Amino acid sequence: MIDSYPLGDITAEQFLSEYWQKKPLLIRNAFPDFEPPVSADELAGLACEADVESRLIIQNPSNDEWSLENGPFDEERFASLPKTHWTLLVQAVDHWVPEAKALLDQFRFIPSWRIDDLMISYAPKGGGVGPHFDNYDVFLLQAEGQRRWEVGGQYHEGSPRRNDAPVMILPEWDAEESFILNPGDMLYVPPQLGHNGIAETDNCITYSVGFRAPSHAEILRNFTDFVGEQVTNEMRYADTDIKLQDSPSLINNDAFNKVRDIFESYLKEPGLLEDWFGQYMTEPKYPEFMQPDDEAEPISPKELQEYLDNGGLLFRAEGSRFAYRQKQVKNYVLFVNGVSCEVHAHEGDFVRAICDNEAIGSDFIKSTETLEIAAELLNMEALRTELDDDIEED
Repeated sequence: MIDSYPLGDITAEQFLSEYWQKKPLLIRNAFPDFEPPVSADELAGLACEADVESRLIIQNPSNDEWSLENGPFDEERFASLPKTHWTLLVQAVDHWVPEAKALLDQFRFIPSWRIDDLMISYAPKGGGVGPHFDNYDVFLLQAEGQRRWEVGGQYHEGSPRRNDAPVMILPEWDAEESFILNPGDMLYVPPQLGHNGIAETDNCITYSVGFRAPSHAEILRNFTDFVGEQVTNEMRYADTDIKLQDSPSLINNDAFNKVRDIFESYLKEPGLLEDWFGQYMTEPKYPEFMQPDDEAEPISPKELQEYLDNGGLLFRAEGSRFAYRQKQVKNYVLFVNGVSCEVHAHEGDFVRAICDNEAIGSDFIKSTETLEIAAELLNMEALRTELDDDIEED
C-alpha cells in the first residue's frame, strides 16, 4: 500500500472532505523530480498501434477552426503537422505501459474501482482542446514543458457549445483562475467545472488521470439487463386480487404499486445489487483486448505452486480491474474484469492482497482454494508473472 499520496501539504482525508467533487486544487511539486515513464516518441509510437485509442486535435489559430482525426496514425502524419496549435491524445496508456500503470497506484486514496485510466497528451506551443468540461473528476499532472490551465464556471449538458467544432468546446468562456504548471505540478478538477489547457512551450506533455462515473442512465440500463438475464419468462405481472372497476380503462394505484413492488423486490434481494455493481465496476475498459489466448496452454495449479515456491510473484495485468466485497456471512466476493467468485472468510488476506498489493507471492496463497483461483486468474490473463518469466512444466 502507498504510505503517502501526491497531495502536497494536505492529507488525503483533508482532500476528500474539502476538495473531492467540490472545488479545484493546485498542487505544486506533487511529484518532485518527476520522471515521465513515457517519452514523446514512445507516445507517438503508441498512437501508430491499431489497438491503441488515439486522437489528433488541430486548431487553425487564424480562423479558430478545429479538426479531429482518430488513430491509428502513420509515422508520416506527425512529420506533416503544423508547428503549433495541435494536440495528440493517447487513451489508457496504463493498459500498455507497466510504469504508467504503477503511476495510477499513487491515486488509490480514491477507491481503485473508481479509477478509469491514464490519458497522455502531447502538444507544441499553443496546443490544446479548447475550453470544455468533463462529467468526471480528473487530475492533470504536468510531465514535461509548461501548460497554462484556466478554470471557472459550472457547466452541464444544456450549456451552450460550439456546433461547428468536432470536439466539445464552450463558446462562452470566462476563466476565473489561471495557473502555469511546471513538471511535477498537478491540478485537480472536479466534475462539470470548466477548464482550458494551453501549451506554453513545445514538448508539452500532460498526464490526465480520469475516474469512472457511470451516468444514472447507464446504471439503470445495465442493472435491468443484469436482472433480466437471471429471471425466467414465467415471472410476470400478476393480480390475483384484482377487483371490478367502474372504468375499465383506469390504471389504478394498485397496479402501479405492483410494478413498484417488482422493482423493489430485486433491489432488496440479498446480494443481487452488490454482485451486479462489483461486476459492472470492474468491467475492462477494452474487453475485446482482455480475451485469453485460446491456443495458450493453461497453467495448472501444480505448475503455479512450483513457480511460487521458487520465489515467483504474481502481478495484476495491465488493464485488469480488481475489487471485492465482504458478505454478511463473512465470506468475500472477488470481482475481476466483470466476473466474480465467492471466497471463504479464512482467505480474506489473499483477497485483500491480490486487490490492494502491487504483487503477491506464496505468503498469501496458502490453500488449494486460493491456488486454484490464482491459476484461473492467470489463465484469463487478469494476472501475470514477472516480466519475461514463464511458468514451465518440469
